[in-house]
This record gives sequence, C-alpha cells and structure tokens, in this order.
Amino acid sequence: MTDAELLGEAATPIERPAAGAPFDIVFLDRDGTLNVHRPGYIADPAELVLLPGAAGAVRRCNEAGCVVVLVTNQRGMATGELSREQLLAVHRRLVEELAAAGAHLDAIQVCPHQADSCDCRKPRPGLLLRALDRAGWADPARCVLVGDQPSDLQAAAAAGVPSYRVGRERSVLEVVTELVSGTHASV
Repeated sequence: MTDAELLGEAATPIERPAAGAPFDIVFLDRDGTLNVHRPGYIADPAELVLLPGAAGAVRRCNEAGCVVVLVTNQRGMATGELSREQLLAVHRRLVEELAAAGAHLDAIQVCPHQADSCDCRKPRPGLLLRALDRAGWADPARCVLVGDQPSDLQAAAAAGVPSYRVGRERSVLEVVTELVSGTHASV
C-alpha cells in the first residue's frame, strides 16, 4: 500500500471483489475490532497488538473474495497527539502483521478530524461514503461493517450498510466466519 493509502488519503478506485463474493465490501473498524483498544492513541507501532483471531478474520474475508476496507477515527492527528508519520508507521505495522498471517486490506479510510468538525468522523457516514465513492460498483446493501462501538454501527446505518458488533461476547473472527459462510444472525 502507498503512504497515501495507509494514511487514508488515497482517492484511487477500489478494485471489485471476486465473482461470487458474499459481500461487495467488508468494512472493519480498527481499535477494539482488529487490535486491542487502549487509552490514548497508538502512536508507536510496538503498541499495536492484534486481537486474537483478527488476522484470521481478515484472511477469511480475503479468501471469500470480499474487498476489505479499514475505517478508523484518528482524532489524535487533529489534537497533535498523533503525527502523520506515527500513523503511517502504525498502519505499516498493521499491514505487515496481517500479511504475515496471509491477509490484506484493500483500502483504508481515516478521519483525522476533531469531533463535530467534519462529515467523516464516525458516527457520521463519511468514511464509508468515501470508500463507496471509490468503489462505484459497490451496493451498500451488499456491504457490511464490523465494529465494536455504537458509533461504528450508527455510521453504517447512516450509509445504508448493515452492521455487526463485536466485543467480549463475539470476536471479529466469529462474526466474520458467520458472515462469509452465510450463517450470520442479526446482532
């Protein structure tokens, strides 16, 4: 991935999913969904710790032919607590960790803004809508978002995308396995 993609600044088209994929796009939240959510901002790549099964969940999406797009709020960039270089290094580490497990992201969308200053900070739908614009072939009803916060689910609803919540009761691997196998129930 290019630096622009890792920082969520790319505007290039997102490639289509494989024929027969169960979803056009699987949107994944980052903190609390793929990696351990911790206080403050993950500014050092060494602080990025993937949750158990997270890389396997991304790999299952990839194997099912789905496009996988990371959607993440990173307000620390607006407050000065997280630099572009730090976010770039953290996302490089994330991509490397996923690759080591045979998984990959197809795109990343980042909101670097303060709360209430943009249309992209979840719970607003802008991150998803920008990705959908980059993937003009995608049908929001054939996409899904997996996240751990109510704001993730609210952003998905505002974009017309079904969503599923992960947490202590259900891991991202469990949810994704059900989704790509077609055995999912409403969450």
